[in-house]
Amino acid sequence: MSAGLSPEDAAFRDEVRAFLDQALTPKLRRAGTLMTSVYCDHEAQLEWQALLYKRGWAAPSWPVEYGGCGWSAVQRYIFARERLLAGAPTSPLGINMVGPAIMAFGDPAQKAFFLPRMLSGEHLWCQGYSEPQAGSDLAALAMKAERDGDHLVCTGTKIWTTHANVANWMFCLVRTDASGRKQQGITFLLIDMTSPGVTVRPIVMSSGEAVQNQVFFDEVRVPIENVVGGLGQGWTVAKYLLEYERGGSAYAPELQVKLAALRRDAAEVLAANPLLAARVAETEVEVEVLDALEAEILSALSADKAIGTDASMMKILGTELQQRVTELALEAAGPLARAWQPGVAVPGGPVIGHPLPQDDHASGEVWQAIAPLRYLNERAGTIYAGANEIQRGILAKAELGL
Repeated sequence: MSAGLSPEDAAFRDEVRAFLDQALTPKLRRAGTLMTSVYCDHEAQLEWQALLYKRGWAAPSWPVEYGGCGWSAVQRYIFARERLLAGAPTSPLGINMVGPAIMAFGDPAQKAFFLPRMLSGEHLWCQGYSEPQAGSDLAALAMKAERDGDHLVCTGTKIWTTHANVANWMFCLVRTDASGRKQQGITFLLIDMTSPGVTVRPIVMSSGEAVQNQVFFDEVRVPIENVVGGLGQGWTVAKYLLEYERGGSAYAPELQVKLAALRRDAAEVLAANPLLAARVAETEVEVEVLDALEAEILSALSADKAIGTDASMMKILGTELQQRVTELALEAAGPLARAWQPGVAVPGGPVIGHPLPQDDHASGEVWQAIAPLRYLNERAGTIYAGANEIQRGILAKAELGL
């Protein structure tokens, strides 16, 4: 997909570039540049989503009938790459995750209510999956949801919930039946975060950020109409959604952008270190292979075809290449790779990406590539959506019969 573009696609690329150049303010570019992994300043994210919504580009991968763009796989790739090059923020969580799940399993009333509000940014979503005793083994979740008339009464806790402190809705897995196998009796539920009994406690990370949270539910009443896919069918919905989380977005464009920046900003280091230069070249080849795989997988998703274990494969390749690119940048940076984060453990303090002192820095681009705390967040990529060790187990069982 990174080969020569047709005249039509080249014209589309120019249209995207012109829009990004006009729409992205310095504030939005800074928010996009400083974002760390899945974390992005939510105010900037919503401001950016509003601009995309006005343009009609709020959900590039959605079907046109739900407000999508009707773009080809090549056009989606072009937009993703140009967005990264321009430093735009990411889309809110609902667009790429719970939105597709509601399209596939939701009833007409749920689609009519929730999907337009995701597009406009009125609803900001968080994901209620992990629990203190149920991380990668997601089926071990214990948060109860007991039927009481036309409501489910929810009691329990979720943890590592990104942006729960600012979200107004959560898509959540709850246990409605504990009598069968642990994958059974799980229900996919949409919860209004302003409901009585919901308590959010931020988890302050070493960077000073508090984007992750623990959420407590004390007899929270949720209308039964907020169940997606039927009672006890949540595992089926969750597996479908995880295909989007693991394989519904392209890693290659971001990796290509980072490798290009590394070659530019560390040109002298690479010229003096042929072994490091060879490793960079080898990584570039692997990213190009990933690019081709992603083109095939994203085309299948756009045609509403199940991608199954391909999602696990893409997640493993993409996140581990992310780590390798960051490791290469750290090695190229040498002494400049040390962290300079004043007040790093102070809540509300400087976020990751704070520039180096003037007498000890190479460039803002280099610092973005090499910050050690950035590397720690890249490590998170191999953990979320099911750790890569779990993904290898899935592949071994499903593809090799082990």
